[in-house]
This record gives sequence, C-alpha cells and structure tokens, in this order.
Amino acid sequence: MTSRRGGDQVIPRPPEWKLGESPYWIGEYTAVHVPDITDIAQRIAQRDVSPKVTTQEFSQEWIATARLSAVLVPIVHTEHGPSVILTKRADHLKNHKGEISFPGGRVEEAETPHAAALRETEEEIGLLPHNLNIVGELDALTTFVSNSVIVPTVAIVHTLNELVPNADEVSRIMIVPLAELMRSDTYRNEWWPTPRGDLNIHFFELHDETIWGATARILRQLIDVAVAPEL
Repeated sequence: MTSRRGGDQVIPRPPEWKLGESPYWIGEYTAVHVPDITDIAQRIAQRDVSPKVTTQEFSQEWIATARLSAVLVPIVHTEHGPSVILTKRADHLKNHKGEISFPGGRVEEAETPHAAALRETEEEIGLLPHNLNIVGELDALTTFVSNSVIVPTVAIVHTLNELVPNADEVSRIMIVPLAELMRSDTYRNEWWPTPRGDLNIHFFELHDETIWGATARILRQLIDVAVAPEL
C-alpha cells in the first residue's frame, strides 16, 4: 500500500484555525540553488544568538522554571544537497511519542547544551562526535508538554558513520534534503487559537511522515537562515 502524503499522524488541530502566510522561499525561491553546506555553516556561525529566550507563548516566569534541554541539528551533504538527520521517536515514550524530532534530551548538571546534544545524539543514533563540527546555535525555544527550554545546536557532519537507532528511544532515522523541505507542497503553517493567544504552528508534510511542533519550528528557522538573501 502506498502511504499518503504526510503519513498517519493525528494532528490535534483545533476547529477554528487559519492558514498562515507562505515564507519568501516558497514558490519562486524553491527553484533557486540551495546554498552549499559550507555557506550554511558560515551563516549559522555568524548569527548573534540572544542568551534570553523570547517568546509570546509563555511568561518569563514559566521559562525560568522550565528544564534545559538540547537537540543536535546535524547537516550532512548528500547527492541531493545539504540534508538534515532526523529521528522518529519510539511509540512507547512518555512525551512526543511517534513524532519526528532531532536527537537530543535533557542537559545534565554541570553539562553544556553542546555537550548534551552530542551525548544524546551518539546514544540515540550512533553518530560519533568526532565525525562532526559544531558551528553554532539557532534561537532557543520552549515546549509546554515537556516543560522544556530547548537549545538547537547546529553541526556539520563531515564523515557519516553507520547510524544505528537505539530501540529504547528511536524507531527510525531519516535523512531529508533541505530542498525537499522547501517544496511548496511540503511546507505550510497555520495559526491556532489557544488560551495563551494565537500560535503559529509549522508543518512539513513528507510522503509518509509529518514534521510539526518544536522540530518544525527549528527547521523553519534553519531554512530561513540558510537561504536568506545577502544584505
């Protein structure tokens, strides 16, 4: 049987929602050349990341009580251009089960977000730390369900060793080209009404999976940085 586009995930979409505006890179921008991996690394490295988490979703008081987490955003060159390595979380996990995510987890005491991202990535998919270079960070973001502030650490994979999913946490490893994520029939965003105000929710609908939530927010920011016109 052929899987339908977007897979079989159940999205808890509220009855009243509205479609968001398309980003500048949808349409005519999807046909342009995606910057090479070296250019993307330079753009990430040159970003000025604020140490303060800014969000309209939660108060600063809530953010102060949230637990610090980190994810690794591994970018690797493939025959289809710069691509990201993603995981599908195991169905038995407590939070975000069955969802597509970047490898990562809680930052332990006396551990930096970068160190946590590398440790969790090796534990979850077997990507060895000496096979990649950390080039910078994207903006931190918050998640209500897991009570987390997440630091996305971006790394360039220069040597891709064999990846093996840790069955306790990961059911699948995916390598997805940025060009695929930028297609007009892949990306969409919606505005959802919530008690905390309207939230902008991002989606990347692949052939057999839907990427949404925090992971989609990170991917949207990564693409915005990667293909932004030179000033």
